[in-house]
Amino acid sequence: MVKVLVKWQGKKYEVDADITMPGEYFKAQLFSLTGVAPERQKILVKGGQLKDDTDMSQLGLKENQILMMIGTVGELLKAPTQPVKFVEDMSENEVAQALSIPAGLTNLGNTCYMNATLQCLKAIPELKSAMDKHSVARGQTDARANMVESMKSLFKQLNESGEGVPPFVFLQFLRQAYPRFAEQDSQHGGYRQQDADEFWSEMLTTLDQVLGKDGSVSTVVEKHMSGRMVTTWKCDEAPDEEPTVRQEPFRKLNCLIDKSVNYLSQGIKKGLEEVIEKHSEKLDRNADYKSVSRIDRLPEYLTVTYNRFFWKASESIDAKIVKSVKFPLDLDVSEFCTPELVEKMRPARLHLREIEDKKAHERKLAKKGQNAEPEAEKKEMDVDVKPEGSSSTPFELSPEFKADDGCNPTGMYELIGVVTHIGRTANSGHYMAWVRKEKGVGGPDPAGRGIPETQHWWYKFDDDEVSMVTDDEILKLCGGGDWHTAYVTLYRAKKLE
Repeated sequence: MVKVLVKWQGKKYEVDADITMPGEYFKAQLFSLTGVAPERQKILVKGGQLKDDTDMSQLGLKENQILMMIGTVGELLKAPTQPVKFVEDMSENEVAQALSIPAGLTNLGNTCYMNATLQCLKAIPELKSAMDKHSVARGQTDARANMVESMKSLFKQLNESGEGVPPFVFLQFLRQAYPRFAEQDSQHGGYRQQDADEFWSEMLTTLDQVLGKDGSVSTVVEKHMSGRMVTTWKCDEAPDEEPTVRQEPFRKLNCLIDKSVNYLSQGIKKGLEEVIEKHSEKLDRNADYKSVSRIDRLPEYLTVTYNRFFWKASESIDAKIVKSVKFPLDLDVSEFCTPELVEKMRPARLHLREIEDKKAHERKLAKKGQNAEPEAEKKEMDVDVKPEGSSSTPFELSPEFKADDGCNPTGMYELIGVVTHIGRTANSGHYMAWVRKEKGVGGPDPAGRGIPETQHWWYKFDDDEVSMVTDDEILKLCGGGDWHTAYVTLYRAKKLE
């Protein structure tokens, strides 16, 4: 690292330049500090202007060296690099190629928080099905109901379009229903950047309220995206006092971040255990109570948010914790469940592991190019992986789990969506969505870039610019610097098939 000073519009910014990274990374650091997008930055260095692929180690940067940056905050309008070609002028092959990658959402002025969240929620087919079944009467004045209706229409446009879709109507109803999302930026003008986690929570609340008006016993949000938590409060100073137990629904788990947290599971555990002060009837005074929460119902889709922002009074901002917190592609949350739920899930968990072991064995054989199994290999398979039907008692999901539509009977999840943030405060920077591409669904994978069968391609939604990356790029979103950092992760229950 080399500490340099970047001069821009009369101010100097201290930047720790990582000379092992290309110029693109340095530009991203400046974007988080100044708000000037990388494509608008002109940074004067020895030999000319800093480019995205500049080798920083060759610049000979020295401690406290002053660099000059030219550029303004705002969106740069560019002329089309290629002539516009309409669908009716394309061949069938060109149309198929153009529509193979899903459409993005146009940024309407600091609306990336909204765009990223909507792209992740779109990855939940049960939401789309519930919205398709719901209809709003003409002349409806309920802004929340109109939000859901416009969201349904927006998802339909995204499925049918081959280019960026501007979410004008949805944004209008959002700001009517929740005026805080229409707050103005007094310093830079226009609308303020908003918190994607807050928007995510408001969307689930809205969907739950609106889709529940048809008289359903439970909504799609309650079934597929809500769990149940059992929380126990106990006072160590009053051992004779009966513990207080409360059962509450939840729609997300919080990952608390401090110096001791390096992995997602550690942060979740911290979020489920805390010490609070309240009045003790036995002691007739305030005392410390330890609160321990455990899950006794898991949803099919599990949202985990990362508490990366805190109020910094000295600067009056929601500052960001950039510490690296690694998250897995496959998540097992059984350690956070009640003992009763763990015991109920045991048969389904065992069955799921047998399925995964069998698939791994089949991949191993396929890799060796064996069409027929040698006797020794067959014996190994018989011992390690029981083929379906070999057990005297075939697996059958318990009636309790069968009756609980939208639950997760194993506690094992796979990552399907990530909302990331780049920047140093909650009300600045940029949000993006990363959504897993299901195998055999959508267009073809990028040509010439084969990946192992166990890995996936992902869609990277940078507003209306959409590209594809692999699992390896997703795992780099753990934080640790001025780069895209996971803020909300969406997990889906692994399938028992």
